[in-house]
Amino acid sequence: STSASVQPAETKKESEDNYYQIRSPMVGTFYRSPSPGAEPYVKEGDIVKKGQVLCIIEAMKVMNEIESDVTGRIVKVLVENGKPVEYNQPLFLVDTNV
Repeated sequence: STSASVQPAETKKESEDNYYQIRSPMVGTFYRSPSPGAEPYVKEGDIVKKGQVLCIIEAMKVMNEIESDVTGRIVKVLVENGKPVEYNQPLFLVDTNV
């Protein structure tokens, strides 16, 4: 009899590791849109270009536009609007294989 090797099913954690993480360059408050009530800069499924603004992080009353450092598709937004973020905290998962 032939014993076929069975690959274990990919877990959610492993699949997230396949995506590029865009991380916060600073400590501050995460905002998905330029102003309250405005459309978010990006949403899940959007194709983004390198240099495109993804969000704002407010630090000490200064609004810092955070740009994508890769071209790809937004797979997941990892932070809720208005929530505090830490330095180097992942903000977005991006599929760069598009």
